[in-house]
Amino acid sequence: MRAPGPYVASPFAPRRRATREVRVGDVGIGGANPIRLQSMTTTDTRDVQATADQTEQLAAAGCEIVRITAPSIDDAEALGMIRAELSRRGVHVPLVADIHYTPNAALAAALHVEKVRVNPGNYADKKRFAVREYDDAAWATEVARVAARFRPLVRRCKQLGRALRIGTNHGSLSDRIMNRFGDTPEGMVQSALEFLDVCEDEGFRDVVFSMKASNPQVAIHAYRLLAARLEERAPGEPSYPFHVGVTEAGSGEDGRIKSAIGIGALLEDGLGDTIRVSLTEHPVKEIPVARALARRYDVRAGAEAGRPPARVPASNPPGWVPDLGAPFCADPYAHARRASRPVAAGLPIGGDAPVRAELELGPAPADPAALAARLAVALSSVPNLACEGLSVGVTDAGSAARAGAFARELRALGVAAPLVARGPVAIAERVEDAARLAIPAGDAARAPGGRPVELLLEAPLGELPAAIDATLSAAAAARAGELLLSAAGERPVHAVRVLAARLAARGAPHPIVLRYGAAAQDEADVLCAATDLGAPLCDGIGDAIVLPAGSDPARALALAYRILQGARLRTTWTEFISCPSCGRTLFDLEEVTARIQARTGHLEGVKIAIMGCIVNGPGEMADADFGYVGSGPGRVNLYVGKELVERNVPEAEADDRLVDLIRKHGRWIDL
Repeated sequence: MRAPGPYVASPFAPRRRATREVRVGDVGIGGANPIRLQSMTTTDTRDVQATADQTEQLAAAGCEIVRITAPSIDDAEALGMIRAELSRRGVHVPLVADIHYTPNAALAAALHVEKVRVNPGNYADKKRFAVREYDDAAWATEVARVAARFRPLVRRCKQLGRALRIGTNHGSLSDRIMNRFGDTPEGMVQSALEFLDVCEDEGFRDVVFSMKASNPQVAIHAYRLLAARLEERAPGEPSYPFHVGVTEAGSGEDGRIKSAIGIGALLEDGLGDTIRVSLTEHPVKEIPVARALARRYDVRAGAEAGRPPARVPASNPPGWVPDLGAPFCADPYAHARRASRPVAAGLPIGGDAPVRAELELGPAPADPAALAARLAVALSSVPNLACEGLSVGVTDAGSAARAGAFARELRALGVAAPLVARGPVAIAERVEDAARLAIPAGDAARAPGGRPVELLLEAPLGELPAAIDATLSAAAAARAGELLLSAAGERPVHAVRVLAARLAARGAPHPIVLRYGAAAQDEADVLCAATDLGAPLCDGIGDAIVLPAGSDPARALALAYRILQGARLRTTWTEFISCPSCGRTLFDLEEVTARIQARTGHLEGVKIAIMGCIVNGPGEMADADFGYVGSGPGRVNLYVGKELVERNVPEAEADDRLVDLIRKHGRWIDL
């Protein structure tokens, strides 16, 4: 396939992508509208009262568009009764019919809802993991067959004034797409564009796209690639809106972190006009999380009011930040960790070393022994998590002495985390027990040559390239030793990109440290931390992450590792890929997920997928080590990878049989 062009006007300037407005009932998506919030009911669609109840609850919670599954004609017809019941209650939220496998259900559903979502992977194609070679003629024949199946729905939506979502899922790409493009973002995009060809051929443009995956990296790359391909089709024109999300994100803090990494990274690029946070929890719980993610970017959009929308340029210049001279990552459409020169700072940072997890403790303690004792107890409560650095601030000779005493107390208590002395170089270098110094960039001209030095850069984005150049030149003139760099500012994701691009342009492969400044006091803080750290990590940028310890160092350290796991860089716990449930689900997904997590959550490095039905199940098995998929009422299929190994297991036996499979494959660990 041809190399894609740029996916955004500038990766260094946070501006929302220019899109046309698509109306879903009374709700506008894209254009000048705020980011819209969506969710999906989990009830049986044919239970009209239960589905209307949950829809009403979602609307009351702030959900602006509600999706309801319609796997059959009977379900599609029930949508009309649900709409009538909602109208009787005075609830006017737009409804979306979720369609898989059954074009006739889509045609029936379009009579009753404001939008129809179809999945190109299974609307007209199949997924059986069959291997087949397609020549161009056979491929064209299959594309024509798919178009013929889809065209009646496009015509009906155009006639009735309905919107369409072309929603590709990484877990349900068809065999045909898989055989030509593989299980890739390119395959996801090409699958969707085949359907867009039909829409545009019919003169229908009320289209919204989604490119969902359980892996945030894959989702990010797929949405970016789609934005680039759409720009190629209509250069300089407002494009189609995006509905963004990470599917099968799971539950609890892990699900929120994974969602924030994928959704937040896209919103940082200005990609995303409506969002859904897919949690294995009651759908009402998704809305506050989605609202917290969207609010940050709606505020930014308000500040940009009156400015022209962002347009992708015909060429791909470095961006509005002058003279960067290099891209911010090796490939924005595929993950590759940025190459860096390793630095020996107590533990190696950069190079082939894992991305390190460090804590910021604030000022050097007034009572070093007391803080060391409290910290040792806190860290001992999470023995599976290694604290790989502790940063303390120093401002004068007294605080430098206390920092040294603190380091010695830690060693005496068996805490091996290297100490980072942060402050003016004249003070920081007095901390003899520090493994590295973290000094302001303005001190670079006096950077010592003995210990590794992290240079702390803080400047407005437009001034940051010049600040980087001046800092590196000053450090070179001072013959400083091993260097690391960090960048902070109002837009931390973009500041780090500028730093990575400028270091690449200068041929300076110094490790980059990602610092998050605020202690995570509540869920909104967790979401911001996951975005600001996780987005660069998914771009391959970052050799250590630093979070404030706050009042709970163990929780802060766990958050650091959860972000690393959500970004797919380090796996510390079992990773659960669990869908958010819907009317197709064949068991109580929330209860089953909690039960399996309780039994298997200690298996480091193991991925377990828990799927309520077969729509995405077999595909997502390809990214999991083991899978648990509903196959019928009270029945479960068990997978190893994408291979179905046990069929129609009674649900009462399925948990034990899953554990037996994990044991059989040598992945079980006794507690």
